[in-house]
Amino acid sequence: MTIPSDSAERRPSLHDVASLTDQLVSHFIDNVAQCDISPGTPMASTIGAITRIALEIARGMLEGCDITHELGELATIAAGLACDSVPIDLVLRGFHEGIRIVAGQLFAQYQDCTRETVIDGFQIAMTISDQLCLTVTHAYLGEHGAATFGQDAERTLTSALLAGQWTPATARRCGIPIADTYSVLAIAMRANPDTGIALHYLHRVRKALAQHSDGQGLARLSIDGGTVLIPTEAVAEDELDSLVEALAGAAQVELVAAVVAAPAADVASAAKTAHEMLDVVERLECAPGLYRFGQLALEYQLSRQGLGLSLLGELLAPLERYPELRKTLRVHIANNLNRAQTARIMDIHTNTVDYRLRRIARLTGLNPARASDLWQLRSAMVAQDCREDNPRE
Repeated sequence: MTIPSDSAERRPSLHDVASLTDQLVSHFIDNVAQCDISPGTPMASTIGAITRIALEIARGMLEGCDITHELGELATIAAGLACDSVPIDLVLRGFHEGIRIVAGQLFAQYQDCTRETVIDGFQIAMTISDQLCLTVTHAYLGEHGAATFGQDAERTLTSALLAGQWTPATARRCGIPIADTYSVLAIAMRANPDTGIALHYLHRVRKALAQHSDGQGLARLSIDGGTVLIPTEAVAEDELDSLVEALAGAAQVELVAAVVAAPAADVASAAKTAHEMLDVVERLECAPGLYRFGQLALEYQLSRQGLGLSLLGELLAPLERYPELRKTLRVHIANNLNRAQTARIMDIHTNTVDYRLRRIARLTGLNPARASDLWQLRSAMVAQDCREDNPRE
């Protein structure tokens, strides 16, 4: 695809690619991506690279140069974006915005544009846009076509295991062996990024999972979290904390998880229990990280419906009129009674924390500073949070 040579004498030029790259990257992050992309992150570097090569291609087309090498670079970057599940519409919108801005700046150099000049400039812009968009589209189609079978096979087997409906024949058709036992992780991602960029971070999680499980991990994930199945022979139990930290690092968000080990035949019920544990962890606003059943046995049991649950929940009834006291108690318990940390999280003075804890003691008759009373307060909080008619705060 070339620009007609008869317009050569009227073509504008792109001189400072580096400066334009910085300007367009900032515009993309602020107005197209619509999410926080920090400088120095892989996504920011990729945006800079694809912007720079797109400008090099545009300049080459304007100057009539051979751009075969640059088009190959663009296709490689685009294939990587497709692999990382970055939506193609974001890339194409970025191109269109870039062409709009650059064309406006180039035409601003000419005070008296004739009708012919405007038409010629429009045709040049469309020719460059077509070349960029076609290159990216072909790269995306090629990458998705190559990856489709493996992804479909993994999704099929994961769904079958989680539904308790897998068979040896299912595994053979998918080409993925069934492990004897799995670590079943229920995962929640906190403060995940907005819009289509979230899919990029989700794919980074999948890549980290494959890397840290020797490619044997299975997952059903969304941008909010999901379920991960890790063969116990691939990742030892004491290595699961490091795995969760790696997934959180890949997603660049706080991540909380609960794990239950089970044989393949019991994966479905283990996943149900793991997600019930995760729900307790989330309701109690526990710190990010991995939680095991032994750590949550009491809280999990207290969350089961019954008369005891209702009676425990009533211990906090005196605090219903004082939401700031309930919040203080929740935060204080969640960070292991650290007054300074409670004050920092709630943006109050430590003396205010002490005052509120004393009020809680007076209202409930249970002193958070006494171990026996604290046990009852924590149990009551679990019970109240897990009542079916009590939504999360």
